[in-house]
Amino acid sequence: MSIKILFLGEIVGRPGIQSVKLGLKALKEKYGADLVVANAEGTTNGFGLGRQHSVQLFKMGIDILTGGEKLFYKADLVEVLPKNGNILRPANLPPTSPGKGYRIVTIKDKRVAVVNLISSSGFKFSIQNPLSFMDYLTDNLKKDCDVILVQFHSGTTAESATLAHYLDGKVSAVIGTHAKALTADAHIMEKSTAFITDTGRCGSIMSAGGFNPEYEIRKLMTALPERSHESWLMCELQGAVVTVDENTGKATSIEAFRKSVDVKSPEGDVR
Repeated sequence: MSIKILFLGEIVGRPGIQSVKLGLKALKEKYGADLVVANAEGTTNGFGLGRQHSVQLFKMGIDILTGGEKLFYKADLVEVLPKNGNILRPANLPPTSPGKGYRIVTIKDKRVAVVNLISSSGFKFSIQNPLSFMDYLTDNLKKDCDVILVQFHSGTTAESATLAHYLDGKVSAVIGTHAKALTADAHIMEKSTAFITDTGRCGSIMSAGGFNPEYEIRKLMTALPERSHESWLMCELQGAVVTVDENTGKATSIEAFRKSVDVKSPEGDVR
């Protein structure tokens, strides 16, 4: 018997939300997913996660939402985090940060832990080293859990790979986010931990990280601050599905996916 976990890449803005609304049900049925985890820190206009959007995503069938450096951008979510254990902030932030960094759920009578981590490189705030932090956390989680899944929000691909090698055989999967570009390296490591550097994004692929490239080009050419605008052109759901043996906690397969979704812009602007 196995447990199947579907990981969605970062949801970017309204096009990402609509992609989830239109495409997630079919994905869950195709893969027989027992649990759906999504990075949601870019859901609200690409920067942060608003409370109402979190409610909307849960209603669409996502079980656990994770974040990264932008998770605290919306004040109304910060107020909710201590009350909603299904929205995870990075576990290795200071312990006084609002909310929780991991969630334990029961699937097929097995205890499954989902951990949200952030890298020590690429971001401008103080955190605990993710490797040494996981030494402490895995020792504690293994007392109560059969499966441990780590979603790693990483500023560099090298640190993602480093953490995966360090945790190989200690956790069931290390799943990367942040780059918003689906990588081609999904594989099972030597000691049966599933790994992918980045699960991509949910939203426009004809874009600059989900945003209209016209504005992103202008910002780079002028160095002037300007609001990013979502792109609605050619939307996809991207991510990976991990299969875990429920008796051993070892990953038996990981498959990256891309699903095209026919999303229409409410303004009629397809860019």
